[in-house]
Amino acid sequence: MSSTLSQPFKNKTLTAALAFLLGWIGAHRFYLRGKSDRYGWLHIVGSTLGLAGAWLMWTSHQSSIAGWVLSTIGCVSVLAGFLAAIVYGLRPDERWDAQFNAGSTRRSRSGWTVVLIVIFALFIGAGYLMSGLAYTFQTYFEHTTANEAD
Repeated sequence: MSSTLSQPFKNKTLTAALAFLLGWIGAHRFYLRGKSDRYGWLHIVGSTLGLAGAWLMWTSHQSSIAGWVLSTIGCVSVLAGFLAAIVYGLRPDERWDAQFNAGSTRRSRSGWTVVLIVIFALFIGAGYLMSGLAYTFQTYFEHTTANEAD
């Protein structure tokens, strides 16, 4: 029996795309390592907590400390997905194959698609991070100045 049957070929472009699009639920982790991957499940838990935090923030008009904490956990999960897309996309094909396709006779041949995924992950991830920080500081200073006026 060939080793390619026991360990299927792992496509680097697909992994980067999964991390970019569905990294917040750990789809790239499950694709690479299967259902037993702890960090994949951690993405799901983090995203679920983040959604609960967003709901708390919305219902409390951004005054819930638990909402801020849980939303931050969810944001970390989303940003980790973007970062994974960048890291996987930038990994050289030889290193990718050595780690994920060691038993396969097929070799990875990345093209422009993975480069575009990395570019989009970088710009959207950085934009998401910067807008989140700007919103956090704006809300903090609005609440600080409102409390000082009282």
